[in-house]
Amino acid sequence: MRRLSLRIRLKKTRMRKTKSQEEPKTETENNEDGKTEDRDSNSGDGESNSEVGELPAHGDETNKSEQTESEESSDENKSELDEGEKNSDSGDSANENNQEGATENNVDSQESDQTSIEILPAGAQSELLNETNTQNGAWSTQAVESQNEKISQQSSTSKDQYGHAWKFCNVTAGPDYVPCLDNWYVIRRLPSTKHYEHRERHCPQEAPTCLVSVPEGYQRSIKWPKSKDKIWYHNVPHTKLAEVKGHQNWVKVTGEYLTFPGGGTQFKHGALHYIDFIQDTHPDIAWGKRTRVILDVGCGVASFGGYLFERDVLTMSFAPKDEHEAQVQFALERGIPAMLAVMGTKRLPFPSSVFDAVHCARCRVPWHVEGGKLLLELNRVLRPGGYFVWSATPVYQKLPEDVGIWKAMSKLTKSMCWDLVVIQKDRLNGVGAAIYRKPTSNDCYNNRPQNQPPLCKESDDPNAAWKVPLEACMHKVPENASVGVYGKAAPEDFAADYDHWKNVVSRSYLKGMGINWSSVRNIMDMRAVYGGFAAALKDLKVWVMNVVPIDSADTLPIIYERGLFGMYHDWCESFNTYPRTYDLLHADHLFSTLTKRCNLVAVIAEVDRILRPEGNLIVRDNAEIIGKIESLAKSLNWDIRMIYSKDNEGLLCVHKKMWRPTEPETITSAII
Repeated sequence: MRRLSLRIRLKKTRMRKTKSQEEPKTETENNEDGKTEDRDSNSGDGESNSEVGELPAHGDETNKSEQTESEESSDENKSELDEGEKNSDSGDSANENNQEGATENNVDSQESDQTSIEILPAGAQSELLNETNTQNGAWSTQAVESQNEKISQQSSTSKDQYGHAWKFCNVTAGPDYVPCLDNWYVIRRLPSTKHYEHRERHCPQEAPTCLVSVPEGYQRSIKWPKSKDKIWYHNVPHTKLAEVKGHQNWVKVTGEYLTFPGGGTQFKHGALHYIDFIQDTHPDIAWGKRTRVILDVGCGVASFGGYLFERDVLTMSFAPKDEHEAQVQFALERGIPAMLAVMGTKRLPFPSSVFDAVHCARCRVPWHVEGGKLLLELNRVLRPGGYFVWSATPVYQKLPEDVGIWKAMSKLTKSMCWDLVVIQKDRLNGVGAAIYRKPTSNDCYNNRPQNQPPLCKESDDPNAAWKVPLEACMHKVPENASVGVYGKAAPEDFAADYDHWKNVVSRSYLKGMGINWSSVRNIMDMRAVYGGFAAALKDLKVWVMNVVPIDSADTLPIIYERGLFGMYHDWCESFNTYPRTYDLLHADHLFSTLTKRCNLVAVIAEVDRILRPEGNLIVRDNAEIIGKIESLAKSLNWDIRMIYSKDNEGLLCVHKKMWRPTEPETITSAII
């Protein structure tokens, strides 16, 4: 029998001593509903299911500590500590009282088949953990697709550094620094900004290895669902939107809070009324049934997407980092999915034909110009039969400019074979909406009297999306089915992935990590494959951003097919989000692939940037990488909640603290 090595560091708070010689339990999980996930599975709503599955025997003590943390968290909720008192880095939260008193336990025990599956899969299950044959099967990668399609990719590399001496980033953006969006050295030298080039990604030649500062007075975010209505002012201390959009009920300053009445430019009387107005206008939209995953362009503070959770709809909301100060940051602080992006010169980082609907409420995008290039990008990402909901002034106003835009849009959408399903006026808000539908076949494209906009070349891959320039052409409606990632039939592969992650989440993550899941809302899977990790969390009140790295198998379309969402990204660069916007990051065999071309210190600095203080990072990787991440986490003064290794495979859970360095590092490219 092989021996297991398990090291767990946990708080002393009400902890009982371990009997390290105890035989491991061999209870197995009842996995009777491990079927293929259908498209109605919900990663956002539902009651918490923290009691599913059995704790691995090695985590007995962890379970007791987790119970203690949950009880303390419950007491914290009863006293509304998360809303009425501030958490400084001295830590008055019960979860963090005894940081200095952490203990280390080394447990050697005998292995059973069940425990090998619970924490680190063995045998056939390890195939799903490592996913090595995704690189050799029928699936391409986003890097290959995009490189073959338009451009060659470049990445910055440098020697790995450990025992790093951290400094804080001295940059103009301060606590709101986004490296690839705040590169003023490049932005100032752009030959033109008429296509919003200055709002696009311009990453520094070397990814920063400094830490972003924290706003003065920052404290742990208010928990969902209360956060939908109010956040701490000092966490996002920006008032411009309240001053400019307060009359439209976007956001208001209310004492030490910023409050969100649920309004928007086109729905100042509330998002729910507006959402119902759209469905009443065209019932076939059927929120949460026919329409499950949508894209909201120019989302503002994302109240539209936030309230669509109540209709069982996942919304990918985006807006640029522009003069509408911190709109996306507000959304994420509220616990609503959002990202920084702009309709500019490049394709959006999504595959083709994945969104059930696209929504634009006065999003100020010039859809009709330059051959309809930007609207054709929406056509690329919209499913056949999907809807475009456009509630903008050209739909319902008669000013000369609006009339001109409406005529141009009418001509363009007709030539794109979009059906204008309905136009309706909302009497309460005084606005109108036009709803278009994309065709489900290529018949209309082939029968057009003129090939305008032209069909894209056969060699043009519609799924290539990473740094690919926009072109004014239309892709045909897809007709080919996909095969499995692991070389098996897709349904079998899909079910196996779900079973695997359901097992891991219920047996390890929910019970054995010391994570207070009631404080978790925004989650990112940094290397998603089928989205099984997100699907396994469907009964919690969380949402998951599934990221498919550009050098991994291009499985993102499958994630959307499950009724989940995500995007492509290159982790050698910064992610398009503000600092402190995710509660939990999950990295399954990501870092070992990145060390071949990225500076690991810079990647961990990016992890620190996007992870909220008091947030958690879970890493599954080889033992060498686990050791390096542990070393870097210690240098960041993070708590090591759990570290586990077997057969050169490891699992690590770390907890980010409020600590910031005091010595500055000036990033000259980010100084205005």
